[in-house]
Amino acid sequence: MAQNFEPDIEYKNRKASFEYHLEKLYEAGIQLTGTEVKSVRHGGVNMGDAYCYFTTKSELLIRKLHISEYKYGNDQNHDPLRARKLLLKKRELKQLQKKVKERGFSIVPVRLFVNERGLIKIDIALARGKKVYDKRDSIKKKDQKRDLQRNLKY
Repeated sequence: MAQNFEPDIEYKNRKASFEYHLEKLYEAGIQLTGTEVKSVRHGGVNMGDAYCYFTTKSELLIRKLHISEYKYGNDQNHDPLRARKLLLKKRELKQLQKKVKERGFSIVPVRLFVNERGLIKIDIALARGKKVYDKRDSIKKKDQKRDLQRNLKY
């Protein structure tokens, strides 16, 4: 039986690597409704301002992940900015929660994609915020790399 697999569905949070030092990556499932899945497959995702946090029940939620309303949805359509539950193993959740309680650590979404089984997954990273001079250094390295690429073409 053939799967309906679209390997080219991938959304990256480019702002995350600029704003944070990414320490460790985790692959998590995400709880979505039917219209959200269809909207993701049609390209209606913006994860620029998204962030993750723990609830009082030790559940990991993602906020400000904008999944556009499905164009052909009816009155059962979803709220584009609702909080969505992330699905991780209990051991991983405990590790993350312990690290987040430490000063300076955050959990940021890095990439949303469809895996080989056709499931929508999200890569989240345990991250530490960059200082201003680190950001300047990142810009400098990016410019040097771009200049090097230009010089190689000519």
